[in-house]
Amino acid sequence: MSDTEQPIPTPAPRAEPVGHQGARVDVTQRPALAITGWAGIVVLIALGWWSYSAVKASSAWTWLPILLFVLVATSLVVVPPGQSYVIQFFGTYVGTVRKPGFWWVLPLTIRRRVSIRVRNFETNRLKVNDSDGNPVDIAAIVVWQVADTARSTYAVDSYENFVSVQSESALRHVANTHPYDNAEEAGASLRGATDVVAAELAHEVAERVSIAGVEIVEVRISHLAYAQEIAQAMLRRQQANAVVAARSRIVEGAVGMVEMALNRLSEGQVVELDEERKASMVSNLMVVLCGDQPPSPVVNTGSLYS
Repeated sequence: MSDTEQPIPTPAPRAEPVGHQGARVDVTQRPALAITGWAGIVVLIALGWWSYSAVKASSAWTWLPILLFVLVATSLVVVPPGQSYVIQFFGTYVGTVRKPGFWWVLPLTIRRRVSIRVRNFETNRLKVNDSDGNPVDIAAIVVWQVADTARSTYAVDSYENFVSVQSESALRHVANTHPYDNAEEAGASLRGATDVVAAELAHEVAERVSIAGVEIVEVRISHLAYAQEIAQAMLRRQQANAVVAARSRIVEGAVGMVEMALNRLSEGQVVELDEERKASMVSNLMVVLCGDQPPSPVVNTGSLYS
């Protein structure tokens, strides 16, 4: 290498992004160690008798039964239907009590109540652009339930807020991939294929909130309309499309009726019509059948060729 040549600098290694798996809290729901609370009541009665005897005898160990009494009393929990308790022992998740009843759990634990009932909420009315770029107002009702209490407690900061935000994000994404309306009936539109869009939206929301231990029961679109700034223009376009479709059906039916009339006249030999008379008859029938107003008959007393 000569003195004038400069070494080619080696590019610095690019820092790898932090993976999602590395940031996820690895915890899964499991049953906690719990026995019937009535056994704890029996232990409390025995400890109470022991405390009374120790106080009566002025024993130096009077504090021991009192301490045990407090530990047992504070470890009794009542789990109502539709609720559960997540048990944490000195920072370690030790299990969840889901079965309703009166239970005696591990002492010196932190117990967090988590509802496992089915809940629902309606998202805010979002203004998004559909696949054609038209702004639409859309909202949905999400029915959900906590399935894994450990994940809902430890994997996310607030699972209720997490479900709400992710549902709106999924709603925006699905609305962006479908047109509001499709006149050609090709593909699923937001207005014309609500069941298909709702099923797609439910899968989208379920995939996003699974990290929080939440299951999606159902998602339905509750509000769908064009945004206010284009509502009048879209209404006129829909009216024009409806008029064109109606005119097409009218013309199609009129052509069939004219063809049937000519065939019946020819088969029954009611009248012999040349090409010019057939053209005049077709013209008159089409005017009568396709006109918006009732026809005003005109009696021709002369000859067609005069």
